[in-house]
Amino acid sequence: MVFFGIDRAEDYKSLFQGRVALITAPSGRTADNQSAIDHLRKLCQLELLLAPEHGVRGDKAAGEAFADEIDQPSGLPMVSLYSSDSKRLSQQAMDRFDTLVYDIQDVGCRYYTFISTLRGAMEDCANTGKRLVVLDRGNPLGGAVEGPVLQEACRSFVGCSPIPVRYGLTCGEFARMTARREGWDIDLHVVPCQGLTRDMTFAQWGRLWVMPSLSVPRFDTALLYPGTCLFEGTSWSEGRGTADPFAIVGAPGVEAEAFSRAFHRLNLPGVQATPVYFVPSESKHQSKTCGGLHLHVTDAKALRPVELGYRLLELARDSYPETFQVLPPPREGGTPFLSLLAGHRGLEAPGWRTQDLLAGAEEDCRRFLEETEADRLYH
Repeated sequence: MVFFGIDRAEDYKSLFQGRVALITAPSGRTADNQSAIDHLRKLCQLELLLAPEHGVRGDKAAGEAFADEIDQPSGLPMVSLYSSDSKRLSQQAMDRFDTLVYDIQDVGCRYYTFISTLRGAMEDCANTGKRLVVLDRGNPLGGAVEGPVLQEACRSFVGCSPIPVRYGLTCGEFARMTARREGWDIDLHVVPCQGLTRDMTFAQWGRLWVMPSLSVPRFDTALLYPGTCLFEGTSWSEGRGTADPFAIVGAPGVEAEAFSRAFHRLNLPGVQATPVYFVPSESKHQSKTCGGLHLHVTDAKALRPVELGYRLLELARDSYPETFQVLPPPREGGTPFLSLLAGHRGLEAPGWRTQDLLAGAEEDCRRFLEETEADRLYH
């Protein structure tokens, strides 16, 4: 079994000085299935909870802003880091703790907003002289990297750092990289995992899969997410409101059997698909019958999810040009959400081709691996 930072917190309890605040989510649990909140209360003066997207208890919808409240199970005050006003710590919140602890399971994809919350917390701690302790957890996708590195013009809360889509770092390694790149004078400590090697994926950890959010119910969902999440920026459904989000994609009017045959002609490694008809209970095309694909991971190591996403987008656009669209920017004059996810604006161009947009990605990833070698804790 792999032991995470939270499992080793007692050996590092000298780090938890003074009043402690904790950024966590439902995935913040120990090897014996105790919440990080309950575990830390035994070791330190835990006084405040800080909630990322989806909330401390996972009860907030994706993208839903929410206000401060009392966390009922623990009775502790909870400050929202995903409010309508800001996704950062206020000075008032900073004044309520001496040490900030971070313990969340990430999914290893740049779009997932927990690393954006971590980066913001790092900057706030660097500016105020607060200690930050990252209780490290493995990257469920392992150490492999794939996809274009984010371009600065597309930086956003779903792309907070110039890293590949599948970035191959743990949250502790991401924090080390970020502190180095930014040159921040920060009192940063990472409590490392025990028994973890770089290439391990979730399947080798010997741990429970605790949903990082309700839309990532399975490990296979996390494997597919770096590709199929791109459909969030289009008129097609990414499967929200179905029993298998991010494994199901489609839209009204799609002939599922024909589209499935066309997909298999792409001969992509590590994945197959079955035709599916579905009626989303929420989100895009709610209550409408859609046709599309249900994706099945057949070889996690062979799968290249980012390429899968691009190939699927290209196939959808070419097969159904009358219904497939890039959604307009969420704000007038802004950047389309698809481009914010992709980290570049190439998917807005008519007639783009996957081989052209991904042509330089492998070299970008090679340079990223070289640059971050010193930040890595596991080999």
